[in-house]
Amino acid sequence: MRNQAVYMTGTYNMETRDINIPVPKAKEVLIKLEYVGICGSDVHYYEHGRIGDFVVNGDFILGHECAGEVVQIGEEVTTLKVGDRVALEPGITCGQCEFCKSGKYNLCPDVEFLATPPYHGSLMNYIAYPENMAFKLPENVSTLEGALVEPLAVGMHAAAQGNVKVGDTVVVLGAGCIGIVTLLACKAYGATNIIVTDIIDKRLEVAKKLGATAVINPKNENLREKLAELTNGQGADVVIETAGAEVTIKESAYLVKRGGAIVLVGLAPKDIIEFDFMQIMAKEAEIKSVFRYRNIYPAAIGAIADGKIDVKGIVTHEFDFSDAKKAFDDVIQNKNDVVKAVIKL
Repeated sequence: MRNQAVYMTGTYNMETRDINIPVPKAKEVLIKLEYVGICGSDVHYYEHGRIGDFVVNGDFILGHECAGEVVQIGEEVTTLKVGDRVALEPGITCGQCEFCKSGKYNLCPDVEFLATPPYHGSLMNYIAYPENMAFKLPENVSTLEGALVEPLAVGMHAAAQGNVKVGDTVVVLGAGCIGIVTLLACKAYGATNIIVTDIIDKRLEVAKKLGATAVINPKNENLREKLAELTNGQGADVVIETAGAEVTIKESAYLVKRGGAIVLVGLAPKDIIEFDFMQIMAKEAEIKSVFRYRNIYPAAIGAIADGKIDVKGIVTHEFDFSDAKKAFDDVIQNKNDVVKAVIKL
């Protein structure tokens, strides 16, 4: 067995190196990874070397959306066996703080999250990982789909935060990967009218194909006027902002229905954004936020297995492991064409 890892060696630079195959600890499993997704955060580190306070210092391994096959188990592992295919939830938490003990472990201040400095990611052949964060995939769920459970979990958490339910009208602002999985999640949660907005027509085509009841390109149509037309002037029960753009965050206040909810998912380009809170006060609307996800992987895997959510449709580009640098460069250079890119190991 040979273990190779792709290291980011500076912005826009990568190299592949041989590394040791890790030995799983008592409660860990050794996984031969088969797919790693390229997340927007990975691309941001590759382009800029940092995201806010998280700064890449030295050579760094990217990738946190991953799945593969168990090839060795630690001596105390009881729920997995060699040959099981698993999706990895990439955040290892302390398990002892108030947030972990109350079930909101995504808020753990001591989380070790793959590909978030200083913790290396998963763009490698073999990784040792805790048994309790490696979720077994049913026979009818591929490891490609397993790698997509991570972004789907974000979309499902967003839908849960907005309390999306049967009959709701939902507006999803942004049709990148997270916007599309949020669309899929809202559809599975029972929303009957899902309107997706973006300024890139190809992304809107994907959204329409995957179940959006209407799409709006604000470059071509007035967003508020079009939404009023589609909702009889009522607005949306839930507005989910996934673009992380200042303009869409501001716009959410005008799109939400009286008594509705706004869910902020996308990371904004700056910390302080002017916002019309009088709109929120008059509508008695809620504002929720999303930080990753919690307690969702089993439900996400079950939804894929049952055919309620088809995540394969979001993949627009696939690259070989040997072309990892090309994969990242292509994602950056072809942002208008890429919805989701994955690397096959």
